[in-house]
Amino acid sequence: MTMSDDSMLELFRQEVETQVAILSQSLLILEAKSQSDEALEALMRAAHSIKGAARIISLDVIINLAHWMEDCFVAAQNQIITLGSDQIDVLLQSVDLLQALSQVAGGELVAWLAEKVGEFESSCLAIAALLPSDFSERRLSSLVTVDRNSALSQSVRQENVTFEAIATPTDRVVRVTAENLNRIMGLAGESLVEANWLQPFADSFTALKSRQSELSRLLETIHTTLANTPTSSESLQVLDTARRKAQECREILGDRLGELELYARRTTNLSDRLYREVIASHMRPFADGVQGFPRMLRDLCRRLNKQVKLEIVGQSTPVDRDILKKLEAPLTHMIRNAIDHGIEPLDERELAGKPIEGTVRLEAFHRGGMLAISVSDDGRGIDPDFIRQHIVECNLASPETAAQLTEAEIIEFLFLPGFSTTKQVTEISGRGVGLDIVKSMVQEVGGTIRATSQFRKGTSFYFQLPLTLSVVRTLIVEISAEPYAFPLARVDQIVKLNKSDIYVVEGRQYFTKDGRNIGLIAASHILDLPETPSATDALCVVVISDQSNAYGLLVDQFLGERDLVVRPLDPRLGKVRDISASALMDDGSPVLIVDVSDLVRSIDNMLNSGQLRPVDVNKAKKVSSRKRLLVVDDSITVREMTRKLLQNRGYDVDVAVNGMDAWTAIRSNSYDLILSDIDMPRMNGIELVKQIKEHPTLHSLPVIIVSYRDREDDRIQGMEAGADYYITKSSFHDDTLVNAIVDLIGQ
Repeated sequence: MTMSDDSMLELFRQEVETQVAILSQSLLILEAKSQSDEALEALMRAAHSIKGAARIISLDVIINLAHWMEDCFVAAQNQIITLGSDQIDVLLQSVDLLQALSQVAGGELVAWLAEKVGEFESSCLAIAALLPSDFSERRLSSLVTVDRNSALSQSVRQENVTFEAIATPTDRVVRVTAENLNRIMGLAGESLVEANWLQPFADSFTALKSRQSELSRLLETIHTTLANTPTSSESLQVLDTARRKAQECREILGDRLGELELYARRTTNLSDRLYREVIASHMRPFADGVQGFPRMLRDLCRRLNKQVKLEIVGQSTPVDRDILKKLEAPLTHMIRNAIDHGIEPLDERELAGKPIEGTVRLEAFHRGGMLAISVSDDGRGIDPDFIRQHIVECNLASPETAAQLTEAEIIEFLFLPGFSTTKQVTEISGRGVGLDIVKSMVQEVGGTIRATSQFRKGTSFYFQLPLTLSVVRTLIVEISAEPYAFPLARVDQIVKLNKSDIYVVEGRQYFTKDGRNIGLIAASHILDLPETPSATDALCVVVISDQSNAYGLLVDQFLGERDLVVRPLDPRLGKVRDISASALMDDGSPVLIVDVSDLVRSIDNMLNSGQLRPVDVNKAKKVSSRKRLLVVDDSITVREMTRKLLQNRGYDVDVAVNGMDAWTAIRSNSYDLILSDIDMPRMNGIELVKQIKEHPTLHSLPVIIVSYRDREDDRIQGMEAGADYYITKSSFHDDTLVNAIVDLIGQ
């Protein structure tokens, strides 16, 4: 291999990056558990792998350093030396040098090494000083007994095998750029959308089948009429042929419709699996982003003379690679703060009756479709009285107001820009990366952060983040007759208001929710869109907030929750105000994703400049007197047939393809009655009924189960779940279903 072989240099860099993580982790284990055989074995192998990989590409300075490290670990294995904290400090400095090397791009590696030769030589001398003076000589003399050329050749061959084996393990790793992954993600999302286009196509087949049935009935009527009147036999034969052809067409159409429904289900399932696999390819274990934390904690504790253990829980939790990268700085700051300000000095902990060794706990897990991360310590906690005093000193509130603040409200002040309780700036903390920067970084990825504390017991910070930046869970709303998506993590709540709930103070419109006043603002005004009358008398409001203000955005209506595949805007557009990205809806139509932080800034600017005009709450349309029903069934044919049946009877009808889709629709819209099948994916009908009947505000919503199951046991199960009626699908041929609906909600 030549030194100009950039691909080999890049492969070597990756090898060093992998082995450095092992070296760092094993040295920390060795420090905590002196003379650990497992740790020493891992250290020796890692140093040996680096030495072998460096020898392949003839990087002598690295061969030298790795060789001295390997000698040191072998000496420790043979109990010739003992590696304590001071010796491990020296070794960790060499690991830092290798860590820096692993961050250099392969093509720049040779030039970088030329600049760092002196540092590598110093590291070699420092490690050599850890060994007995005669140890190296004995090692060298033992090697001389073997023919140097053949030994070196064998060494290279063996290490070459090791190098290649590591590069191509059983679970093969292939390098893919972020741009490649983003494009694949976009294509997978489009595939999912395209699969959903089959449903309207199948619906048109259903409509055609209905027309065929009407044609058959018309031919039957004509045949009956002609049979009772004098007519030629030729005419009857032609009519019989037409009837047979119509019957054949209806049968063929029915068969093809069944095949299309099956194909649609398979295609949707396949697209969904592809989509989930691509999502998984964006994920990395949480451990990959926190590898450096144990080392950071160890170094800080030595400088501060504190004893702290770091517990990392949920290291295998999958995290989006982009989120993991953005979390590094906030989490580093939180842990440094916990060690510097949270954990007390040894004598203070002893006086408080606490264990001398403090604990910082970092935990990651999935909950409610979000990534949850907590950073907690068992230190001194936050003194609420001290914070109150500091709030007054900073002129952020009057003494009277500060005295009335709850502990939760006091802690929120910690996230304000420039608000710091640190009395002096140190190297470790108080260097301008405050909690306001942490909160901004978290909001940048569509997440939230909150804190809790018990004085003298400890402090905890809780991050709630999206599972991935490639897919975002959103609330879809309608503004000026167009759909817009709000990231669900940035929505405080959604409410429906009556006009009587709005009041005016000093020219500003407000409503009260959960004890706080929230300003009411028209979303169409902020987004510079034409105003349109609301679809209902109820005012649909999305509540959003920043660190200090909450606003209620008036929208036309709520359309439900959706997982959207994020598609970046064309970079030629630059930064589009109040918009962060775009996506495709299930039907293929585009939707813009709102940038909530930017939207709040736009609201503040319009308020400060006096450009914000009041909301005209009298523009709502008159509510339709028609009853609104939701039909839930995974069969396209059944959904379409039921919808048309009920629309012909004068009802407004929405449809949902499964229980989960229905549950989202029910919570976002107002329905008079629900009709649900039982056997459905994601959430079946029985589960849906239980969810409705156990909900504090939806429990009185009438539900009819419509199923092919006609056994008494099935009927009992449905009624016990809370259904008001249990009807079999054979009842479509008579008025049983319609009569049940009329009985529950009227015509």
